[in-house]
Amino acid sequence: MDSSERRKSGLNLPAGMSETSLRLETFSGSYRAISNLSSPSKSTSCSDRFIPCRSSSRLHTFGLIEKASPVKEGGNEAYFRLLKQELFGSDFGSSSPAGQGSPMSPSKNMLRFKTDHSGPNSPFSPSIFGPDSGFSSEASTPPKPPRKVPKTPHKVLDAPSLQDDFYLNLVDWSSQNVLAVGLGTCVYLWTASTSKVTKLCDLGPSDSVCSVQWTREGSYISIGTHLGQVQVWDGTQCKKVRTMSGHQTRTGVLAWSSRILSSGSRDRNILQHDLRVSNDFVSKLVGHKSEVCGLKWSHDDRELASGGNDNQLLVWNQHSQQPVLKLTEHTAAVKAIAWSPHQSGLLASGGGTADRCIRFWSTTNGNQLNHVDTGSQVWFQLLWHGIVLVQ
Repeated sequence: MDSSERRKSGLNLPAGMSETSLRLETFSGSYRAISNLSSPSKSTSCSDRFIPCRSSSRLHTFGLIEKASPVKEGGNEAYFRLLKQELFGSDFGSSSPAGQGSPMSPSKNMLRFKTDHSGPNSPFSPSIFGPDSGFSSEASTPPKPPRKVPKTPHKVLDAPSLQDDFYLNLVDWSSQNVLAVGLGTCVYLWTASTSKVTKLCDLGPSDSVCSVQWTREGSYISIGTHLGQVQVWDGTQCKKVRTMSGHQTRTGVLAWSSRILSSGSRDRNILQHDLRVSNDFVSKLVGHKSEVCGLKWSHDDRELASGGNDNQLLVWNQHSQQPVLKLTEHTAAVKAIAWSPHQSGLLASGGGTADRCIRFWSTTNGNQLNHVDTGSQVWFQLLWHGIVLVQ
């Protein structure tokens, strides 16, 4: 083909190449150029060049079309829809199934870079892929059913000779899941994991149990008696460690700190016992005008709260023998006392029949923060668990 013929055809071909040696073949929307070049000496074939047309791509080629699961109806569909949306974007997550239209808009690229302008995913997001994944809520974790409170007791224990006295503290759980109960002249231990019942001690016919209290570690237990004694027992070996005197009458309440055992009595006094010294008690706290029936150390061992039958709630400093706070808003005996484990200086107390209120105090300034009328006496104890629970 001479130069005049090449200009007429509109193709700029190299010398020695005819227009008939070039042909075009079409394959599913993509064009493939094959050039057959011949030379006088030998035949040479150029490598093919494949140029995809992304606007005509179909994802069903990769086997990602939605198929109903024959095993579990609906479960795999949600999983596949979530997987495809996270791989290919929200455009595909909302596309129609195969056979009902194009699964992806022809103007969108199948593989493309995407800039995420969102912030870090919140751990409380309903989707594991982030709050802005756009996926429908049906694929997220289903909400938990409401908690069912049992209406029947899990275990019923026989408790003969359990004294019916508001001012005594005859039941206490240990941190090792062992329940101690004072029944008459004896103390029994019930292990929750094995339901085994062990008789710890018998005080004899001349005395009786008025209070029990485990240490924080749950290995030792203190016992207050009707004669005013305080006994310390090894709960694992059922062996008495020590007996301490000092009260003139019954010891109805006990409280452990990390080093000190406090005991309250009907003689209106609070005794501080230190097992590291030989003396029966190291100090005496005098402030109540009636029987001491509530005692509780703060979690940092800096303050001791005491309640009495004189309707007073007193707060003691560990270095002072005089109360640093006298709270008199209760109109009945104060027995239930609890320190907040979440906030320092936050104290809750419960009143008896004539009061029926749980009151919240700040021991930093002595102010009453709030109070709740329970409609009944708060007679056993208070427990903190995010909020205050009454027992």
